[in-house]
Amino acid sequence: MAKAVLDFSGSRVLVTGGTAGIGLGIAEAFLERAATVVVCGRKDPGDLPTKAGGRKLEFRKCDVRLADECNALISGIARDHGGLDVLVNNAGGSPEVDSASCSPTLIEKVIQLNLTSAFFMSQAAHAVMKGQPGGGSIINISSVSAVRSSPRTAAYGAAKAGLLNLTESLAMEWGPQGIRVNALIVGLVTTENSLEHYGGIEGVKRVGAMLPLQRMGTPQDVADGCLYLASPLAAYVSGAKIEVHGGGEKPVFLDLAKLARDDRT
Repeated sequence: MAKAVLDFSGSRVLVTGGTAGIGLGIAEAFLERAATVVVCGRKDPGDLPTKAGGRKLEFRKCDVRLADECNALISGIARDHGGLDVLVNNAGGSPEVDSASCSPTLIEKVIQLNLTSAFFMSQAAHAVMKGQPGGGSIINISSVSAVRSSPRTAAYGAAKAGLLNLTESLAMEWGPQGIRVNALIVGLVTTENSLEHYGGIEGVKRVGAMLPLQRMGTPQDVADGCLYLASPLAAYVSGAKIEVHGGGEKPVFLDLAKLARDDRT
């Protein structure tokens, strides 16, 4: 049963920021299940993975921060492939900066990339999906930074929090047109940049050990959540915010309290 409903033959899928990291993992998961998958970015990544049967990810250039480019991208996909069934708003990210001194330009760019772009893409997808018999599924990739403090990435956390509210609002507005809108709240995930970010293999292991499931997430973990939300298994799921974070991050005060108790003994 599950295998059948996770067969995306004939489905048309767009993954923003789908050329690397989590986005690439999501795109490959849909491709493996026979979907036609388009990924977009500002730069052509060159060769993309090819799956059984010679099926390959299709790259189209787009700056998702610009509404005109989002509209052109999705109207082009609808023209060439006959529609769009699934949109995954994955593009995002932020450098670490001091909140007191980061520039207005950086703040604006981070919010554009992590929030405004998803709004633009969703509007463009709505124009296509509202006229389709099956409507469509929009999946927003948010972050645990949206639901806890986000020091040194404050604009990112604020934008991802806004994305959760956007998810609920669009689900409410567009549900009558058969368009489901959901979000994944993603925790710590290992990607090609993890070793550098977390200080090598030992750093990744230490970070993973602090999580309840004893490991960091993988792009496949996030992809699995997207497959569920895009499938008939989630036909009555809209406006949902599903946490994909391995059980959450342990509060620091618990370890500090334990150290204090140990010091007294």
